[in-house]
Amino acid sequence: MLKVTRLATLLFLLLINGHAGLSRAQSTSALSAPKRINKAIELLERGQPIYYTQVNGGGYEAGKALAQTWADYITYNFEHSAFNVSELHEFMRGLVDGGPTKSGHRTPAVVCVLPVAGHDGAMVRANAWMVEQVLSAGVHGILLAHARSPEAVRALVRAARFPMHTQAVGSGLEEGLRGSGAAGNPARVWGVSPAEYRRVADPWPLNPDGELLLGVKIEDRHALEYAEATTKVPGLGFAEWGPGDMSMSFGVSRNADGTWPPVLAEARARVLTATQVAGIAFLNVVRPDDVEAMIDEGVMIGAANQKAAELGRQYTSRAMPW
Repeated sequence: MLKVTRLATLLFLLLINGHAGLSRAQSTSALSAPKRINKAIELLERGQPIYYTQVNGGGYEAGKALAQTWADYITYNFEHSAFNVSELHEFMRGLVDGGPTKSGHRTPAVVCVLPVAGHDGAMVRANAWMVEQVLSAGVHGILLAHARSPEAVRALVRAARFPMHTQAVGSGLEEGLRGSGAAGNPARVWGVSPAEYRRVADPWPLNPDGELLLGVKIEDRHALEYAEATTKVPGLGFAEWGPGDMSMSFGVSRNADGTWPPVLAEARARVLTATQVAGIAFLNVVRPDDVEAMIDEGVMIGAANQKAAELGRQYTSRAMPW
């Protein structure tokens, strides 16, 4: 039977919802119809861990084929594939035509990994056009790799926002940069008017009504130095620790028995703790044999296969097709 109390998950809920005493019945209750555009955010708000699958490109047919995916969201990876925004547009169109999802959402949520590294603010600002391009395709979130500084993350958040959204502006953030003309195509993908798109296309949980999920990869020793400050940047919704690149950065590898060398275990623990303190979700690989332990530890986003996701949903008593 699922443990009544999972401290890490409850801490996450307290920080994003601003109240105590949320029962498991509240967090796992079945919903009659979607209340949000972004299924990933809708589940996180209810304290439910979420699970994703990844594609490295693909157009209309790939999108249509994935419209009924088992995953809660799809990562569209530009970090290690060609930056083909036209193909991304077709992918999103395929998702719409293949929908709605079993949960009743128009499409699965899509989070796009940018090909630019977040080494510093100047690098992200110089490539802010990439943020505009992928959001204009209708995706529901962005993941910034190698986020080495809080300044780089603030530049990402700024590039993802319309200027009329003012939460935290002047208190760590600058005015948003997106133009009004950027709303037409993503509004069609989301099934809303351009005005409504501009209203809700803002980072959550900074904006409680926001439908954009922004994340970062803290995946080398340079990024690790700023893990606490980076995860506290207003506008972020999640972070991961990137074990592959973190291993190379420290010049070590996973032990033969599958455990992490102390320096990597400490790096992972530091990022996990930073996300919990900041009140954002922690992303980690989950497998069928460890998904329950990962949930108990506080993992809220799982890089998973379908079996691991099914076991995780059973463990948290998620009412499917949610």
